[in-house]
Amino acid sequence: MTVTLKDVATLAGVSVKTVSNVVNGYAFVKPENRRRVEEALAATGYRPNVGARNLRRGRTGFLALMVPELSIPYFGELAGLVITAAQKRGWSVLIEQTQGTRSRERETLSSLGPHLVDGALVHPEALEAADFPSPGEIPLVMLGEHAVDVPIDHVAIDNVLAAQTAVTHLASLGRTRIAAIGRNPARGTSSQRLAGYRAGLVAAGLSYSDSLVAPAEKWHRSVGAAAMRSLLASAAPPDAVFCFNDLLAIGALRAVAELGLRVPEDVAIVGFDNNEESAFSLPSLTTIAPDKTALAEAAIDLVHRRITGDKGLPPQDIQTPFALEVRESTSGR
Repeated sequence: MTVTLKDVATLAGVSVKTVSNVVNGYAFVKPENRRRVEEALAATGYRPNVGARNLRRGRTGFLALMVPELSIPYFGELAGLVITAAQKRGWSVLIEQTQGTRSRERETLSSLGPHLVDGALVHPEALEAADFPSPGEIPLVMLGEHAVDVPIDHVAIDNVLAAQTAVTHLASLGRTRIAAIGRNPARGTSSQRLAGYRAGLVAAGLSYSDSLVAPAEKWHRSVGAAAMRSLLASAAPPDAVFCFNDLLAIGALRAVAELGLRVPEDVAIVGFDNNEESAFSLPSLTTIAPDKTALAEAAIDLVHRRITGDKGLPPQDIQTPFALEVRESTSGR
């Protein structure tokens, strides 16, 4: 037999409206009533008819997630966390890969509408303010560090402070020639991490040298390896390197090993993102660890509030936590 909301309400000893509020993720339910409803839901095996519910509401039941590259582990991990957080609210997630180009990002964003999705999470690399739809056209939440002056919700970590934290850690180890790999003026993420790198040098009383900053058009392993080889071949090679993501750092680790040098004895290395791979590299990689779960859940909470009627709320700018995960690439084995 099909279990109804009334069946759940009877078992929990609450009203059907209270059960509906819990099922639909509304916050204004007393903790004790929520607990009883959740226990009754589990006991009865209630499953909402998502299609019928969305039809009644005039919704599609889908959210969109727009990211640059799923081959970069950070975005793959983030996508999985967004899907998990969205499922708790009853949404499925459509994922679009843009390669970080303005034309593809603009094309993807313009194709999203209420006929396709109820809202979207956008992680842009090149979009400009003029590319965004008019406020209220579709609920949007912007993820990441690309700074665009548009009145929409935004969730990110403090990339400048995070990069500064990485450089401060390297300086605390007595390293004085700290290089950076990842400069790319076309990427907002790069600009912020470069600013944090420079702030870290200043705080440590070290001078900035353009010769110690390696460009990287793509933040891939091969690019990190090539940049590391170039830095180590210079007349005054670095004794530490801050890489703007973990893939660059993994490539740098490989290049150091190929040249017969040791990490961290000869060169200490710090990455960024805390991808799963970073804990299993040899040596394991010290890295900046964003709280990706908190970021995904905050983004879903914001888009849920917009979709369910909290449209008058001013745009929110939420910073989620990060931590420095110290491993063998700076601490030794």
